[in-house]
Amino acid sequence: MTISGTLPLMGDREAAGLIEVARGRAPADLAIVHARLANVYTGELLDDYAVTVKGKWIAYVGPAPEDDIGPETVVIDAQGLTVIPGLIDGHTHLAPPYDAAEFSRFAVQGGTTTVITETMELFPVGGYEGVLDYLNSFQGQPLKLYATVAAMVSTSHACSGMPLAILKKLLKRDDVLGLGESYWQAVLQNPNQFLPLYEETLRCGKTVEGHSAGAAGRKLMAYAAAGVSSCHEPITAEEVRERLRLGRYVMLREGSIRRDLEVLARLKDMAVDLRRLILVTDGIDPKDFLDKGYMEYVVQKAINTGFAPLDAIRMATLNVAEHFFLDGILGGIAPGKYADMLIIPDLQTIRPRYVISSGKLVVNDGELLVSPRKPVYRAASRRSIHLAAELRPEDFVIRTESSLSRVRVRVIDQITDLVTAELKMEMPVTEGRIIADINQDIIKVAAIDRTICPGKKFVGLLRGFQLHAGAFATSAAWDTSDIVVVGVSDADMALAVNRIHALQGGTVVCAGGKILAEFPLPIFGLISPLPMDVLAAQMEAITLAAQGLGIPFSNPFLTLITLSGAAIPYLRICEEGLVNLKDGQTLGLIVE
Repeated sequence: MTISGTLPLMGDREAAGLIEVARGRAPADLAIVHARLANVYTGELLDDYAVTVKGKWIAYVGPAPEDDIGPETVVIDAQGLTVIPGLIDGHTHLAPPYDAAEFSRFAVQGGTTTVITETMELFPVGGYEGVLDYLNSFQGQPLKLYATVAAMVSTSHACSGMPLAILKKLLKRDDVLGLGESYWQAVLQNPNQFLPLYEETLRCGKTVEGHSAGAAGRKLMAYAAAGVSSCHEPITAEEVRERLRLGRYVMLREGSIRRDLEVLARLKDMAVDLRRLILVTDGIDPKDFLDKGYMEYVVQKAINTGFAPLDAIRMATLNVAEHFFLDGILGGIAPGKYADMLIIPDLQTIRPRYVISSGKLVVNDGELLVSPRKPVYRAASRRSIHLAAELRPEDFVIRTESSLSRVRVRVIDQITDLVTAELKMEMPVTEGRIIADINQDIIKVAAIDRTICPGKKFVGLLRGFQLHAGAFATSAAWDTSDIVVVGVSDADMALAVNRIHALQGGTVVCAGGKILAEFPLPIFGLISPLPMDVLAAQMEAITLAAQGLGIPFSNPFLTLITLSGAAIPYLRICEEGLVNLKDGQTLGLIVE
């Protein structure tokens, strides 16, 4: 039984066949024998066990499986190796840069059989039809891909808030598990905008995912009271414990944006129950994917930092499934569950010899046995960069009507690679133009709408990027439909944005009128269909080119895309102006 646009559920005929196998009256399609079974429900390790499978589903778990094995049954003799459930990433961002096929190819080889991704990047640039296109790309892959609907907390009023009518339609899908992360400041500042979305999500029996970075005490209580179920932002063991005490699920991050497991491993010594802890990546870049792996690396690191192996495995299997109300079909090895399993050497070594996903043997000794389905995207999804005309250098001139020789302005002050502050200072005016000052590390930054009001832009000033030449631009700006560009040269800023338009999405570094590196993202301006090694090479080229122009950050791309984000403190930019996340106010460049 398959509901249109959703993942397959068990139909009555499948259930009848499963019952016959479970009773030993019909042969299984697949059987694992002589295994050591890790039972995540009881915490037991059960020796010389078998698991038999009919179709996508587990039929039998126990000793003596002879009655389930027929001449056509595929038999895997585990020879005492350990069987655990397939791994689940409970919170990630696939876009940018992955399409579902290439991501699935690499994720499943390490034993990840289920992924839950945000869609906040897609909605501002693709709308409802674009999100459907994206969700449809998940179908037919060798692992299960679920999504959460974007709450659309944005620095831009044009992008802010998911329309309730669209949310209702998306929540009807079985592959949509709830409302994605919504930043606590915006929810408390604008409850009338976001609480109706919460109400509808909870009414549908789905989860409201949280983002409570920096919230504590009464503010955290208020946010939790609104119905938020989880948070993936704590960076200390004490912050995790505070959220656990409020009944929230807490996601421990170990990905390319943050690596928190070593610090958060203190939890194991704090006498707290771990059943509401979940391991997640929150996003992983291609180089880390190739160098480290995916969820198998995260679970292994949790074990290496001192978590008991079965606790670490639960945090990437049963705990995730329970949080998203999927434990009826996922998260453990038991009759009636999806047949998602790994055969690993032992509980301390998360290195799968075999991977079974939805009842199929998909990986054998590291070799992928199935081909991911290559998605076909709509023309609109492949042409999402809309600018009325090419930009010119003069489009980045900052003009003022002031007759003074100096004016007081707001500057985005890049404090760390992600955190910004508001700096107020005087800048010189020459012939009605505010002049940036590279000697003070003050350059220009601009946000240009590419979708909703194409060409609408705001040009501001930025300190702390240490860019000494050229420009750096991307179409993957967080939480908006904007292209964001920083630059020393107006001409290079125009060149970078125009090149993104020509590529129909991507990231570009240029200087002296020449393109130094580019990373095309031609699907939604966010996604590339290219192989993982090519993605890694292109992203590395961007990093090296940006650093070669003076940018000191280890991941300049991440620093750039967060300039428009509504999550990280605290002065940001969008096509409407500068945005103070403390109070949500949109501000102009000139300090009145």
